[in-house]
This record gives sequence, structure tokens and C-alpha cells, in this order.
Amino acid sequence: MVEQNNPRVLAFHPAKTTKSMWNELIDTILAKDPAARTRLEVILCYPGFHAVALHSIAHWLWLRKQILLARFISHLGRLYTGIEIHPGATLGRRVFIDHGMGVVIGETAIVGDDCVIYQGVTLGTGIAARMGAATRGKKRHPTLGKGVVVGSGAEVQGDVRVGDHARIASGSIVLKDVPPNSVVVGTPGRIIYQDGQKVEPETTDMEAMAIKSLYTHIQSLEKEVQSLRQLVFAETQGQLGQKPTPTPEFIAPVQEPGPDAVEKFLNGTGI
Repeated sequence: MVEQNNPRVLAFHPAKTTKSMWNELIDTILAKDPAARTRLEVILCYPGFHAVALHSIAHWLWLRKQILLARFISHLGRLYTGIEIHPGATLGRRVFIDHGMGVVIGETAIVGDDCVIYQGVTLGTGIAARMGAATRGKKRHPTLGKGVVVGSGAEVQGDVRVGDHARIASGSIVLKDVPPNSVVVGTPGRIIYQDGQKVEPETTDMEAMAIKSLYTHIQSLEKEVQSLRQLVFAETQGQLGQKPTPTPEFIAPVQEPGPDAVEKFLNGTGI
């Protein structure tokens, strides 16, 4: 079993678990989720709160070698909330799992204080899963620093570290360490912002290049079609003996997006 020495772990203990720990989590949910209105609503209706509460009990048992009972409580939590947190995983304070359905947090994962995890997130083992029992007792899941936000459907695979206050966009797949204060998007994930500054890609993004090429070609075709429309319209008027008139509204030039619209999209804006 992996020893995870974290004095701030939110683990159930008859003498050590205090109301303040749960009050902190409830206050965090009320502050970060506009849909939450009352403390009672959070306690009764938020699966993320229930999952963390059940995990705290399971984790306490896990650390005391009550493996089967810990796994059973974890399994009940999965059935009840749709959130699977292995009892060996370490959670910090004020970890908010929003919506939560489909979240999977593996045995050796460590989640820091004030993290936010959305539905469908996986903190998994990556390629280590293929090695089976050979990796038992080894650190094989991610470590999230403080204040990390992981968007819905994102995956963080393997023994990687995500730095404090990093943000991982929805649907991204992270396979390498992420520095603090970064924004990661894409598959595989790439850093597009760090410390508020745009980061130039280390390698060429072939998908982005293909989209840019197609967009440029479409623009060229649109201009050619518009020119042909205007030419045909002018010839038609000349054959009818009419004076040339402006191009009718129904064949007006196509409105193009702003000059940087595609570039911003490809760089992750709005994702």
C-alpha cells in the first residue's frame, strides 16, 4: 500500500473530524456554485458532498488496514453518487466535485486543497494500468496541487503533477506535468497560457494547421463564387437591355468572422 503522508487529508476520525472541516466544504460549494442556495440543500442534494463524506470514512479505514470494509464503503458511495473515489486516494480540504457523475479518482491520486473537479473527470493510471499487479504499491496516479480546476470529461493519466492553480479544459487529456498557473487544452493537452501569458506551442499542431488550411481555402472559394455571381448577374442584365444595378441582397457577400476568430478558437478561447 502506498503511504501518503498528508497532514491535511480530510479523513474521518471520531476525535479529529471537526465541524469546521465540513463547514468549509459547504461554504466552498455555496461560493462556487450559483445553483446552491442553502446549507441544507448542499447537505441533502449534492452528490459531491456525499462522495467526499463517504470517502473520508473509507480513507480512515484504509489507513488502518481495514481494506475490505473501506472498499465496500467506497463501493456504496459509487452506487449512491455515481462518483468513484478509491479509499486509498488522498483528498485535501474544500475539494468540490461539481455534478460528479462519472468521476473516477484512483488509489494513489492526491488532490490538493480547494480543487474543483467536474463531471466525467478521470484521474487514472495511464499506461501503468497495462502492467497490472506489477505496479501495486507504487505511485501511479496524478497529483493535483492547490486550487486546480479540472473541466468535465478531462483525463489526467499517470504519475504526473499538476501545479497549483492550473486549469485543465473540458475534454483534455494530460499525460505530462503541468506547471503552476497554467491553462491546458486539447488532446493531448498543451499549455496555451502560463502566468497569464500566452505560450507559443513547442511543436506544430497538425490538426490546427489542417483547419487553418481548410478555412483559407473556403475563403478563397467564397470569393470566387461571389465574383462569378456578380459576373453572371451583370451579363443577364446586359442581355435584357437593363442598366447595371447593385448586386441583389440575396447574393450579397458572405459575412466573414472577425480576423482573429478562427485563430482564437484554435488557441483554446471559449473551450
